[in-house]
Amino acid sequence: MADRGASALSPPDDWPAHPDPVLALNRMGSFDWDLDTGLMHMDAQAHHILDVRPDEYDGRPETLAERVPPDEARRLDTAVSQALKDGSENYGAYFRLRRRDGTLRWTHTQGYIRRDDTGRPRRIIGIVRDATQELVESDARLDQTAQDESRRQQTSVVELTTAALAHARTVQDVIDVLTDTHGVTHLGATSLVVGLVEAGRIRLVAEGPVGSFVPGTRVTRIDEPYPMSEAVRTLGPCFIESPEEFAERYPALWPHLTGPNITSAAYLPLIVQARPIGAMGLLYSDRRGFTSEERDILVALGSSIAQSLQRAMFYEQEMDLAQGLQQAMLPRTIPSVPGADVAVRYRAATIGGSVGRD
Repeated sequence: MADRGASALSPPDDWPAHPDPVLALNRMGSFDWDLDTGLMHMDAQAHHILDVRPDEYDGRPETLAERVPPDEARRLDTAVSQALKDGSENYGAYFRLRRRDGTLRWTHTQGYIRRDDTGRPRRIIGIVRDATQELVESDARLDQTAQDESRRQQTSVVELTTAALAHARTVQDVIDVLTDTHGVTHLGATSLVVGLVEAGRIRLVAEGPVGSFVPGTRVTRIDEPYPMSEAVRTLGPCFIESPEEFAERYPALWPHLTGPNITSAAYLPLIVQARPIGAMGLLYSDRRGFTSEERDILVALGSSIAQSLQRAMFYEQEMDLAQGLQQAMLPRTIPSVPGADVAVRYRAATIGGSVGRD
């Protein structure tokens, strides 16, 4: 944990010449440091916070070396020295304290520097307090902020992917979006595979980067012991949170994935109208485990991709039907007319988007 920086102390004009024992009510100790003699007086609460018995402390700050680790002492001395040199009226710093039982606890000190008429520092009057709980709560807030940022990034992944897929018209267009280098990066995965259900089997149609698929799994049965098959069978996502879990649950597949250093994976069913049309596997090498929010976002991502694939399939089916109709409407042979050149061409209707208006 790094130094949290200085905290400003703005004492009132009537700051007492000696430590105020009332501070003990707020679990704060006080000290009065005479810079001319080098002696520092501390009240009973300060002794308690620093875990020093009165008979162990002789008034010299150096005596506290047993309680303040060397690195912390140097950092604290630097903060005080800098404040004395640059004319500051106060300083503040967090430092770690080694208690009698050997544990380290965070402590905070604030000092007000009193100077004479020439600006020379003569005394430092200040307080010291246990800051362990404060920093624990602060770290919890920082962790929550980090989680919120991660959640925003994950949500952005879905939005970016959905936006890119909006322009995909064919199945190959969808595959190109997913397997593009930027696409894999946006998904936050090291690699991915996509399979479509065809006649009771799963055929891999996409891999990113190229060479990501495991040999022998290009076409697999839905009842085989693979995570993609499980996602299709159960219509539910299959999350694998560690290499150990991967090896235990899928021993036939795991030996082929040790090269890319896979640490976790998410296999998502691609479902449209309660029917599985395929599955997608996202493999990660920089994370372990998935939070509930991350799982929800990945499921939403799978739903978006499934809708895009279904839309692309419908488009291709319509195009195949239209092309077949066009071919059927054209004459197989062009009659010969003496003295004239005869040509036949198909012209699509300009109004309406359905087959049959040509």
